Amino acid sequence: MKKKILLIALALLLAIGLVAISCAKPAPVLPAPEGEFPTKPITVIIPYNPGGASDFQARIVTMMSGMEDYLGQPTVIVNKPGAGGMVGWNWFTTEGTKDGYMLTGYNIPHFIAQSIVYPKKAEYSIRVWEPVINWGADPATLVVGADSPFDTVDDLVAYARENPGKVTLTGAGLFVGHHIAFLQLATAADVELTYVPHTGGVPALTAVIAGESMAGFNNLSDAYRSKDRLKILAIADLQRNTEFLPDVPTLMELGYDIDDTSNNCRGLAAPAGTPPAILKILRDAYYAQLSNKNVIGKMAAGGSPMWPLNADELRKVWGEREAFLKGALAEYVEK
Repeated sequence: MKKKILLIALALLLAIGLVAISCAKPAPVLPAPEGEFPTKPITVIIPYNPGGASDFQARIVTMMSGMEDYLGQPTVIVNKPGAGGMVGWNWFTTEGTKDGYMLTGYNIPHFIAQSIVYPKKAEYSIRVWEPVINWGADPATLVVGADSPFDTVDDLVAYARENPGKVTLTGAGLFVGHHIAFLQLATAADVELTYVPHTGGVPALTAVIAGESMAGFNNLSDAYRSKDRLKILAIADLQRNTEFLPDVPTLMELGYDIDDTSNNCRGLAAPAGTPPAILKILRDAYYAQLSNKNVIGKMAAGGSPMWPLNADELRKVWGEREAFLKGALAEYVEK
């Protein structure tokens, strides 16, 4: 009898406990402590060829990531070139994870211009990415091969005027900074030129050096590293670059109305929807690396102008550049 009473009592206590548990509010799910991110390497998608400015600069500005002072995990660069960046950026936008472990290197005006001109092809825009940091600004330079008969911009323009469409200029794809500089030159000089798009700056520059193309617009940093095999005729910027190419005039100086719209700004972006706490870790760590003396020294050795911007400053630049390019590129928008 006592055992029966004891069993009944235990059953009642168990039932009461279960009811209490079922009625209790579920424990809140707390975000993971910041110290738990990252626990593995960060992947950065670069949509251009290995060895080009976007690639080698990304490797430099993230090279300190593995140190405990920054992320404590390395950054791994993965190249997905094609269509002036569109192949890699579309892949990143549609396939990239939103957990902070995948970022992309961006280029403006490239990705913004393409999102405007190709609204049905480009999956990306400033609305589906989150700015992390900007690391540099790399102006377009007008280059010809070392053996070219053109010694000045006026030489090239005079030949183009006498031979409409026969002057070929390379660039890193359609509606990238190089292409925009090309369009500006054709308009400012009132000549017919032929643009030859490549998958990135490296093959575009190689074509000029090898004499496969008569000229090209390419990054200041790439031209600087290849200056012994080129003639650098002019820079598409508002002022000369006194750090790397002090003797190269701007196109404006030479009488051509070409501003800095094509200036290639580079940095890192994350997919929209990445948790804010993780974004803060990434932004703080990558921005801090830009003031590291080893990073600064290697960027200078590669002829790479730096322009550090934090996420708030960068968001403003993205918005301003998109507003300008919508008007500048209206006639080229694909229907």
